[in-house]
Amino acid sequence: MTPQVFDPAAALRPRLPSPLQPVEDERFARHGVRLLLKRDDLIHPDLPGNKWRKLAPNLTAAAGRPLLTFGGAYSNHLRATAAAGRLLGVPTIGVVRGHELADRPLNDSLARCAADGMRLVFVDRTTFRAKADPAVVARVIAAAGGIPDSVYVVPEGGSNALAARGCADLGRELRGAADVVAVACGTGGTVAGLAAGLAPGQRAVGFPVLKGGFLTADVERLQRNAFGGRRGDWSLDDRFHGGGYARIPPEVHRFADEFETRHGLPLERLYVAKMLHGLTALVAEGAFRPGTSLAAVVTGTAGQASEGPRSRDADQSSPSR
Repeated sequence: MTPQVFDPAAALRPRLPSPLQPVEDERFARHGVRLLLKRDDLIHPDLPGNKWRKLAPNLTAAAGRPLLTFGGAYSNHLRATAAAGRLLGVPTIGVVRGHELADRPLNDSLARCAADGMRLVFVDRTTFRAKADPAVVARVIAAAGGIPDSVYVVPEGGSNALAARGCADLGRELRGAADVVAVACGTGGTVAGLAAGLAPGQRAVGFPVLKGGFLTADVERLQRNAFGGRRGDWSLDDRFHGGGYARIPPEVHRFADEFETRHGLPLERLYVAKMLHGLTALVAEGAFRPGTSLAAVVTGTAGQASEGPRSRDADQSSPSR
């Protein structure tokens, strides 16, 4: 008898491929550049954008086992994992940075996780920084009442080799559709896969939302683990993080407000708005020759309580809205 394959797509029914929408914007048009939006935010109402692309292959690998993952107090990744667990009937454990939060009322994001059935475990920052240590993970699982060997662990932000391979589908969907593809970067898994999936002659530009300049090495590591080495033509522009994670300078707010007025698309501010603001600046600098078509990936929705790692070791307090 052939064993059944656990197929989250069959249960969750994502909208794939996500739509690719042309946008008329004079800030691009006057430089002879065409702008398109890759609406990954429309893939799934509970697992939008790169959350679906990164989680889906990990859900398949977990094959119905309980899931454990990590995040800050406003983590979109925790929310998406909790939602996936609810929809698939899979237990979930969320390890939250900040043991002091255990005695406080849950914020809206963590309350949503709990409502979706996620068991929340609050740990101190030293423990959280050691989240890649198997012994630490085993202790956390035991503290949550689980059996270590029976739990499938997904890294913070969902970025691992499987996630990069899942995001390669994003690149494949854009083959022949644009010369350059832009995407915001948190943990690097999306741009690692995107670049690998693009066709020769296309290139990806990533816009890190964290300062520190460390992400290039992380993307290269993810590509080595997923594909055996560096893949595709890609680069990162570190100038548009706006001061660091969860910091949104006034010029980004103004840009997002104006973009929303022009195009009727509410922008998620911590990732998508920073990426589009940076892309607009590159166009103004003449970074793209006339005739270039640019696809900007909309990785999340404006309603998300966006959160991700704030620093290289994630040892800063979680952002508040």
